[in-house]
Amino acid sequence: MRREELAALAGVGVSWYTWLEQGRDINPSPEVLDALARALRLDAAERRTLFALARTELPLADDVAGTDPDRLDGNIDQLIALVDSLHPNPAYLLGPMTRILAWNRAASVVLGSPNHLAPGRRYLLWWLMVDPGEGGLTPQREGTARLTLARFRAEYARHAGEQEYEEFVAQIRERSEQFRDWWDEHEVIEAQRGTKVIEHPQLGTLRLHHAQTVPTGQPELRMAVYAPADEATRTALATL
Repeated sequence: MRREELAALAGVGVSWYTWLEQGRDINPSPEVLDALARALRLDAAERRTLFALARTELPLADDVAGTDPDRLDGNIDQLIALVDSLHPNPAYLLGPMTRILAWNRAASVVLGSPNHLAPGRRYLLWWLMVDPGEGGLTPQREGTARLTLARFRAEYARHAGEQEYEEFVAQIRERSEQFRDWWDEHEVIEAQRGTKVIEHPQLGTLRLHHAQTVPTGQPELRMAVYAPADEATRTALATL
């Protein structure tokens, strides 16, 4: 397209668009950048790049996948299959609000199983703080719960005021005194990684490196993977 055609499609002046191409300091608004992205038929990655080049924050509503599973990208099935294939290393996949999307067999043996939760309650935070199931909230799980809550608060900050998030927080606050206390401390973390020591009743002492990562193109998902930190743990996991 000629500049005149693109400017007309985006609803901006030709001179202004020329200045934008030339990199002048004109501070385009998100609305104008969106109009240009539509006119150029940019895909999601190209649109994010345009906003980054313009040093303009991407509108939140379009920057995240949202909580509706039907709006998650099509490669969610591939991520679930990847989690399953990591056996005998524990792994799981979380969606918005710590929703449990995948939990492999090794994770069930080593970390416990969320299968006692009703489908509408399969959230890691709900499991840890409201309905821990058999064994209750052990000291080990308590540490995991606190870290999970701190990471969730960072996510919540991007969605404060949204009905689904506010109802989720209100429901857990109502049912968990521990959640209320920790929530009011306003602790926030983004990264979760380290080495966890688990005293397992059948497998013995397990030392596991663990990390949570954000799958490419899925900013609201978190994949957690555990790997043996010593030979004894590797041998124990191999028995699974």
